[in-house]
Amino acid sequence: MMTTSFDEHSTTEDVLGTIDLAGKRVLVTGVSSGLGVETARALSAHGATVVGAARDIAKARRALDAAGATAVEVISLDLASLESVRACADGLVADGRLFDLVICNAGVMAAPFGHTADGFETQFGTNHLGHFVLVNRIAELIAPGGRLVNVASSGHRFSDVDLVDPGFEHTPYDPWAAYGRSKTANVLFSVEFDRRHKGRGVRAAAVHPGGIQTELARHMGDDALEGMIEQINVEQAAQGQPLFAWKTVPQGAATSVWAGVVAPADDVGGRYCENCHVSALIDDTGGMVREGVRAYALDPERAKALWAMSEEMVGERF
Repeated sequence: MMTTSFDEHSTTEDVLGTIDLAGKRVLVTGVSSGLGVETARALSAHGATVVGAARDIAKARRALDAAGATAVEVISLDLASLESVRACADGLVADGRLFDLVICNAGVMAAPFGHTADGFETQFGTNHLGHFVLVNRIAELIAPGGRLVNVASSGHRFSDVDLVDPGFEHTPYDPWAAYGRSKTANVLFSVEFDRRHKGRGVRAAAVHPGGIQTELARHMGDDALEGMIEQINVEQAAQGQPLFAWKTVPQGAATSVWAGVVAPADDVGGRYCENCHVSALIDDTGGMVREGVRAYALDPERAKALWAMSEEMVGERF
């Protein structure tokens, strides 16, 4: 069991401490801003060879260099295009070098209704299906003893996946419901990937980084953001809980790093983590509670069903 405890205030440096990651190879998606840049920086600073994937390579290079992560290699990946995803995966497979850790960090939040290049609803297509195809195509590159970390969100509590109408073709579109579906999908993908690969020593976990002010909120106006925080604080006060406070980016990236290289594999495999610990189950009532994971996001049968539907949607079997 873990001997050191961390919490919501812990940073990437707190978590990594004196750990030497020399000889370890890591893939991080979404390294053009925010959490992805800090995640890549921290792992690289501790000796890991880090490959960062981003849609805009020039932007990612500037952000990484500004953060002092000059050693991070950047490759092209647009999660909203399966052609791009497959090309990225094919390149990594052709290269043949193994990864000890894959962190699926990239994503979009509360986007207006739209579609990816392949016709999927934007958030489900980008946040879930893009990573689903990428990870499964490079699954054999994850070395025995390696891990997959999917960056999910407490937003999974907004909505379960919809296995009948994933693209809102027959349901009125709501950006937060769509975001919730995609984030629940991230957790369920971790559950099923973990089940399929733990026999060869590869484990998967989902993490919630916490509330951080990053480009993820680009589709939200300031009024909408303030309104959401106000609602959270009303509920927090009613429960006698402390008011909402933003995390710093190093605090937000800490749980990804903790789940990826610090926490015991058996503790985090197939689980949902936040604030550098494994989250407890919460019931499906109540509002935006501080911590916890909905049971539907960890349901193994739901995870299998989502996997099968995802294969149908992308036209590939894994």
